[in-house]
Amino acid sequence: MSQPRMGFFTDTSVCIGCKACEVACKEWNRVPDDGFNLLGLSYDNTGNLGANTWRHVAFIEQPKPAGEEPGGARGDLRWLMSSDVCKHCTEAGCLDVCPTGALFRTEFGTVVVQEDICNGCGYCVPACPFGVIDRRESDGKAWKCTLCYDRIGEGQTPACAQACPTASIQFGPLEELRERAHGRVEELVAAGVPDARLYGDDPADGVGGAGAMFLLLDEPEVYGLPPDPVVPTRALGSMWRHAAAAAAVFAGLGVTTFAGRRR
Repeated sequence: MSQPRMGFFTDTSVCIGCKACEVACKEWNRVPDDGFNLLGLSYDNTGNLGANTWRHVAFIEQPKPAGEEPGGARGDLRWLMSSDVCKHCTEAGCLDVCPTGALFRTEFGTVVVQEDICNGCGYCVPACPFGVIDRRESDGKAWKCTLCYDRIGEGQTPACAQACPTASIQFGPLEELRERAHGRVEELVAAGVPDARLYGDDPADGVGGAGAMFLLLDEPEVYGLPPDPVVPTRALGSMWRHAAAAAAVFAGLGVTTFAGRRR
């Protein structure tokens, strides 16, 4: 029996911004601190994902849509909170460009970095359309979420999902999560939340579908997510074909020119 692809479903509608996921991730994976900086952006002290931040809880403060809550007056504020993470893309640009094989696809369908093989070239960094993977200043190597490969290999739940007190972060077989996510969107829309939507669930998108889906309550850009991510290596095959065709044309011109001179 083949191993089903595993992944995350993050329901931001029940995220309370406690950051238990950030702490659990750092403790289990021994991820260094981020510098303990105050960014001046509400309660967000990490800013974005990086080599030392594998889970990032975003805090977005915005005017609350009128009528969202009974008696809610226009001009009230609401918090949108979301725990971001590596998407473990089906078409992973970071994996495609890695020259050493440090990045590999696991039997669970996740993408993991082998730090002992990484040479620190950094090719993977611009290849990620989400800005997830980054090089660590202390050793120059690339680091990102592993979806707790060591834990799930032993039948355990990833540390972040295990620590989440509201089940905002859910882990399991990707197809089951996708079905659950669509059901949750329908539930929210029926309850009067028309902006509820899924992000990263479409296999026909620019990364072939993500291994980490998100239920959002506003446009992806509000959460700092690209609205239409495309893996930069998607056109790699056609680029090589065009390069080969151009090389053949130049070679033909060279042969023709050389033959003409001999006459």
